[in-house]
Amino acid sequence: MLTGALLSLAILVLAMGAAAVIAERTRRSGFIDGIWALSTGAATLALILALSAPVERPLIVAALVAVWAVRLGRHLLTRTLKGGGADDPRYAALRREWGDSAPRKLCMVLEAQAIAGWLLALSAAAAASRPGPLGWQDAFALAIVVTALVGEWWSDRELAAFRRDGAGKVCDRGLWGWSRHPNYFFEWLFWVGIAVLGLSGFNGQTALALVAPIAMYWLLVHVSGIPPLEKHMLESRGEAFRAYQARVSPFFPWPPGRTG
Repeated sequence: MLTGALLSLAILVLAMGAAAVIAERTRRSGFIDGIWALSTGAATLALILALSAPVERPLIVAALVAVWAVRLGRHLLTRTLKGGGADDPRYAALRREWGDSAPRKLCMVLEAQAIAGWLLALSAAAAASRPGPLGWQDAFALAIVVTALVGEWWSDRELAAFRRDGAGKVCDRGLWGWSRHPNYFFEWLFWVGIAVLGLSGFNGQTALALVAPIAMYWLLVHVSGIPPLEKHMLESRGEAFRAYQARVSPFFPWPPGRTG
């Protein structure tokens, strides 16, 4: 168990260290999140394979995480490459704020992201380790995960189409009219589905399985997701985005109207 945990952590630490070097040397941070997604998937697979026998539930969790990592990583890296390796506005703002200490602080932030990815890997491995035959709980969890994967893909597709059309300042079509960040919502929902796979009463394995959706919600809603992105959108889109904030739910999909 210790060997698998250390291997998965090493994968993430090395990958995010490489991401920091790439971002610093190219002055382009758009690759960071794609590297994080792929390395989190690799770390999770390494941990599951190290800890679990090759039976149904571990193989299912491993396959689902692999699909998640490849889809998200490919989407983020492709988007960045099409944009000429464009800088992520969140990291660009941090670099301006940090000044000369930017390289050191960026490395620290990315290694903190490596720890977050490791917690997801531990959580998925805990879900994979739930004993017993497959049943209705697994089917329910699979339905949640598939819904999340399709929803995240569809929301990314809608946003890409909006950008191609140049239809306005703020995308409020489709899922983006129900949530200001549907891609983040479905990202969180994926880890909810993985956690459901591991629920088995009140014990340590269940508690560890729940770490992923709790950590992902906190990061997306309160730390590295919505707050810096919406700050950037307010600066770049102004009143158009402020009006969007007033009528569309920030995270959980909800019929359009006033959000308070």
